[in-house]
This record gives sequence, structure tokens and C-alpha cells, in this order.
Amino acid sequence: MIVEIDPDAATPPYEQLRSQVAALIRTGELEVGARLPSIRQLARDLGLAAGTVARAYRELEAAGYLRGRAGQGTVVREIPQLSETERAARLADAARAYAVAVRELGVDVDAALTTARHHLTDPAY
Repeated sequence: MIVEIDPDAATPPYEQLRSQVAALIRTGELEVGARLPSIRQLARDLGLAAGTVARAYRELEAAGYLRGRAGQGTVVREIPQLSETERAARLADAARAYAVAVRELGVDVDAALTTARHHLTDPAY
């Protein structure tokens, strides 16, 4: 599993990790049943606190991407199928979070939309 954390990014490290792992699962790079590194191991590998990795794993588990069992580790589950209502709610949450980050950075709307469009159309994301 290859993820990169940018300590200087406006996005918190746990969210960077959560979104990258979710993307790896959605694209099939992490297959159903794949075992993820332990929290401690991944924290060491990425230079993060164990609590940061644990939070990302908890959020991925709550979203249905992962299943963790004591003594058995954390594995990838099938991607959850969202209802249209849930999908719309999550999209709105993501848009609000992006809008807050854009405002905090002082970026104008056109630049923010151009950047968002780039990332939405780039197959690497």
C-alpha cells in the first residue's frame, strides 16, 4: 500500500490517509480481503502518531471500507453501496469541507474550481 502524507498540507494527516486508502479500495488497488498494515507499523512507516492512523482506520471502518478484528488485523471489505440520499449527503459534506479550506487559503473561486476539476478528472485520484 503506497500512500504519501504531506505534513504541510491544509488537510489533516488522518484525512489524507483516510482519503488515499479509500481511493485505493475504490480503484481496486487494494482488493477485498487485503490485509492492511498494523496501526503501529503504518504509523512508523509514515512518521505519524499511532492515534492518527487509528483515527483514519476507524473512519474507514465506520464507512464500511475496512473490518478490524482483534488479533486478526484490518482487512478490506467490499465497497459499500450508498443510497442516493447518503451519496448526496456525503457530497455536500465534502463540498463544504473544500469550501472551508479554499476560504482559509484565500484562493478565489475560479482557481478553486479549476483545481477541483483537475483532481476530479485525473485518473490518479
